[in-house]
Amino acid sequence: MTLPSPQAPFSAERPLRVLVIGSGPSGIFCAEALIKQAEVPVDLDVLDRLPTPYGLVRYGVAPDHLKIKSVTAGFERTLSDPRVRFLGNVEFGSELSYDEARTHYDALIYTFGAAADRRLGIPGEDLTGSLSATEFVAWYNGHPDAAARELLLHAAGVAVVGVGNVALDVSRILSKTRAELHDSDIAPHALDALEHSPVQDVWVLGRRGAAQAKFTTKELREFGELEGADVLVQPQEIALSEAEEAAISDNIVKKNVEVLQGFAGRAPGGKPRRVHLRFLVSPTEILGDEQGRVAGLKIERNRLDEAGNARGTGEFEVLPVQMVLRSVGYRGVAIAGVPFDERRGVIPNEGGRVSGRSGEYTAGWIKRGPSGVIGTNKADAAESVRTLLEDVRAGNLTPAPQSGRAAVDALLSAKGAEVVTLEDWMALDAFEREQGAATGRPRAKVTQKGHMLEVIRRVRGARQTGNG
Repeated sequence: MTLPSPQAPFSAERPLRVLVIGSGPSGIFCAEALIKQAEVPVDLDVLDRLPTPYGLVRYGVAPDHLKIKSVTAGFERTLSDPRVRFLGNVEFGSELSYDEARTHYDALIYTFGAAADRRLGIPGEDLTGSLSATEFVAWYNGHPDAAARELLLHAAGVAVVGVGNVALDVSRILSKTRAELHDSDIAPHALDALEHSPVQDVWVLGRRGAAQAKFTTKELREFGELEGADVLVQPQEIALSEAEEAAISDNIVKKNVEVLQGFAGRAPGGKPRRVHLRFLVSPTEILGDEQGRVAGLKIERNRLDEAGNARGTGEFEVLPVQMVLRSVGYRGVAIAGVPFDERRGVIPNEGGRVSGRSGEYTAGWIKRGPSGVIGTNKADAAESVRTLLEDVRAGNLTPAPQSGRAAVDALLSAKGAEVVTLEDWMALDAFEREQGAATGRPRAKVTQKGHMLEVIRRVRGARQTGNG
């Protein structure tokens, strides 16, 4: 593909045209950083394959953590800026190919996150009832990809492998009563299924000690407030010598250890469910029954060596579980036409500039790997935008041969893409809130993509006839 040579700096008549691929926090933070700078006039399209924006804020954040989701008010302001468009329900690579994107945009920013999960690498991992926490989170949050599958909660015992915040979220949702979840925005199908699930015991498993766990104290404390579940901790698994306690310099770790010690000193309260927070144990095999379903999890007790690594002791036990959820990390997935580091699961880059590519940038988890919280992505996005602007100043960006929104609209229309605009999304958002309010809940998510589009078409039709 032949592109013209560099021209004069971008102007109000010919603004810098940028395509942001992914409308999660990183993508919107990139858009925010671009419209807040005054150096270069910009015109942005924020693309997402789903009809809904906000990525992991909508589909990853725990449904009972609504305060965290309030960040979407700021996201909406960014997408409402006249220099920004939301193009939902458009798949990059098919409805808008890589070559077409380079034809219509001066710069591309990849912010599509880390959608895959890491595996445990133990026997039995493919048995029915063994799945990733990622899939389970997507199911109870109403992600269209996960809501289409029927997740049967037949398990009385569930093992959650991992001790990060996602593992705690999953375990807490499994342990809450319907009344506790009523005021959340959990998907309606998940609320009904969890109410009738036979879960009695949830084991949260960490291969190292309490001082090495990655969760935060607020999420840990919530287990002590569960109405229908006792939290159980084995004192010997969190025991630290005075020297080890004195060596802890991180305040979060100190508080975590204090909370766990408090849990260990509690007597069971006779609640119908139990959450077992276990440390210094590793899963070694998922056991199955004759029907190929999970029937138990074999774990090995560990000790920490001088370097703080977990080493097996040769002592084993079997947990009576019928479901195993692995929560041991995310990894990025390659998309056609974009460089990818298979080992690290990221797009190779330097400061957000895609290695070996001019005019292409990345931000968020697909840039640096799955780390940090929502706010972490703001500084990360700002770095990538600074890199982009450096290239503009240096004259290193080759302007696209076709610029302007009309050309993109014509291309997508010719391909039969049904583009969802910000106005469309806000109509769907209002519909979900109205449906939730009818039952006293904050919202009732629409979980099927086809149903989302039906709602949007109906509201569009009402607007066009003057009835909306």
